[in-house]
Amino acid sequence: MGSNLPGAYGSSEALLEAALAKFPEVGLKILETSSWWRSAAWPDPNGPEYRNGVALVEANAGPAGVLAALLKLEAELGRERWARNAPRTLDLDLIAHGREVRDAPGLIVPHPRAHERLFVMGPLAEIAPGWVHPVLGKTAAELAATASVGRDARPA
Repeated sequence: MGSNLPGAYGSSEALLEAALAKFPEVGLKILETSSWWRSAAWPDPNGPEYRNGVALVEANAGPAGVLAALLKLEAELGRERWARNAPRTLDLDLIAHGREVRDAPGLIVPHPRAHERLFVMGPLAEIAPGWVHPVLGKTAAELAATASVGRDARPA
């Protein structure tokens, strides 16, 4: 989960909390959430600072259904897609779906770049340090230690 534009919510943290509150409405039962992490905007550090976090959820849907639910919440909460890696109100990514590995148009699990990003692996390691990447075979804690993108990420 990430945000660097608060939209109508006053702060990115408030927007992220609003998104979490809606997870049950789309069939996502929250089991655990990380703290919010802060990091410089990426790839352009001159943009507004990001807040990121990770939620461990239980879902009865497959990865396509979970991704559809996340995209629905993004739209409901004002996300507009206008340029890749542009500042955004809300970004809800599917990082993994159990041990499933899938590379299909519009859906790749595990997320193809999450392991490179401290602002993803740091929060994930906070709540599930022993989670093992289904392709790389490394834990979230190991991946956080070697992440090359967003090295400035830290709990807010």
